[in-house]
Amino acid sequence: MEMMDLTAVGELLIDFTPAGTTAAGAACYARNAGGAPANVLAMAAHLGVKTAFVGKVGADGFGDFLAQTLLDNGVDVSGLVRDASAFTTLAFVSLGKGGERTFDFCRKPGADTLLRPEELNAQLLSHTRWLHFGSVSLSRPPAAGATLAAVRAAKAAGACISFDPNYRPFLWDSPEAAAQAIRLAAGMADVIKLSQEELELLFDGAADDPEQGARALLAQGAALVLVTLGSQGARAYTKNANACAAGFQVDAVDTTGAGDAFTGAALAALKDFSRRQIESMSADALARLLRRANACGALTVTAYGAIPALPTAQELTSFLQKNG
Repeated sequence: MEMMDLTAVGELLIDFTPAGTTAAGAACYARNAGGAPANVLAMAAHLGVKTAFVGKVGADGFGDFLAQTLLDNGVDVSGLVRDASAFTTLAFVSLGKGGERTFDFCRKPGADTLLRPEELNAQLLSHTRWLHFGSVSLSRPPAAGATLAAVRAAKAAGACISFDPNYRPFLWDSPEAAAQAIRLAAGMADVIKLSQEELELLFDGAADDPEQGARALLAQGAALVLVTLGSQGARAYTKNANACAAGFQVDAVDTTGAGDAFTGAALAALKDFSRRQIESMSADALARLLRRANACGALTVTAYGAIPALPTAQELTSFLQKNG
């Protein structure tokens, strides 16, 4: 089997994004492909990375649409399972000031939660350089067990592991339950990308000193911690270096997928790196990684949806050239 650069396991779902109103004033929604792991893969694929998805959708029209969207964006779907017993998960997006989004999930259960360990594509997991996952698929069984099994299988085969908590309060029984699951998952990762809010969920005092939380994650085994700060940019920490990069000023209309675009760009930059090479990155190298990742996040918020808004490699290059 061909070796993949990056495989992700987790949720693949429909984002219904606000798209104006009818003449009578009723809200309209646009159907877009979503799910953080899938968004990450699509962004990385746009930048030339060989990617594959592992997860489950319903045996329905929405599942057909999602599978085709991944293929259209250069993502291998040999690890995608179809389930006739549950509908593809839906998420309705609400947009606030500055395009900030909130989600209402139709997921009781959704097909993404029903992935079982025995349905994992073992050959795919043993033929990938990187495996990425998030916490949404950890919020309900049996997908939680399948996700952790996928991580362990890829890690045993020599893959580097990337983790994004991607905390969605509505999906958890309590913040404490989420924090416990996220801490367990973080201990398995080589690279952790999280927002400052997620850092605060895990560590007291992180609101005033994000570096303290990042250093705690490094002490627990991570090689690189990336902390996103929205429009303020991002920070990167290893045991040997740290860096920061300012955000780009753009007209934001929808922040859905911005963090995933950041993660996809970061992993694209790291696809050929070993853990040891990551730990040896200089502050300048970390700053360059952050700048490209910030640019991908910034471009994504200028359009609606997640995958439809992700920039191409040419758009990224042009944006960076125009912005010094």
